[in-house]
Amino acid sequence: MARESALIVGAGAGLSAALARLFAAEGMAVALAARETAKLSDLSTETGARAYACDAADASAVARLFASVAADQGFPDVVVYNPSARVRGPVAELPPEDVRRALEVTAFGGFLVGQAAAKGMLARGSGTILFTGASASIKGFANSAPFAMGKFALRGLAESMARELQPKNIHVAHFIIDGGIAKADDPRAAERGPDGLLLPGEIAKTYLHAHRQHRSAWTFEVALRPWSEKF
Repeated sequence: MARESALIVGAGAGLSAALARLFAAEGMAVALAARETAKLSDLSTETGARAYACDAADASAVARLFASVAADQGFPDVVVYNPSARVRGPVAELPPEDVRRALEVTAFGGFLVGQAAAKGMLARGSGTILFTGASASIKGFANSAPFAMGKFALRGLAESMARELQPKNIHVAHFIIDGGIAKADDPRAAERGPDGLLLPGEIAKTYLHAHRQHRSAWTFEVALRPWSEKF
């Protein structure tokens, strides 16, 4: 059986690092993509992953990324899109260009990566595309309009892709991360109490489960939140 290939776009610490470790432990060849690859050095050494520089909002850069990954380890069996950008502040005071860039990273980049993944997976006849959402995917918050705009758009993209591609044996799923993700020495842990933050490794297990699901019972959307999180 050929070794599976995984691509994680928007790689860094936290969830994407947990995904890289889990995928590598599952025997997958792992590719990590980020605008700056220096931060991925330790993770690449730990997991045996290859690191690629890529601006996910740049169409030509995304095309080069997928070509390079396909040449190095085969076209990805599973692609995860993690990038997002936040611009905080009152709507009346937000710099338009900052908002544009946030939407490009959070939503347009998702389209570019999703499209590139779909092209290769349609040609092969199988694959999994996973998008990382947030609380803002389903509810907007004050002083955070650009993040909600981007995440709402990403969710719409995922749902449209799922309806189009699932009948063609390509599993598309969207994950609503409805709560804070724990980080090393995170001061929020004491404030929120036991299990008050999502553990990256536990989130990663849900992504892997979605990838491994039998197509007779594919999940489109999962909302993950700590047991103590308010609805």
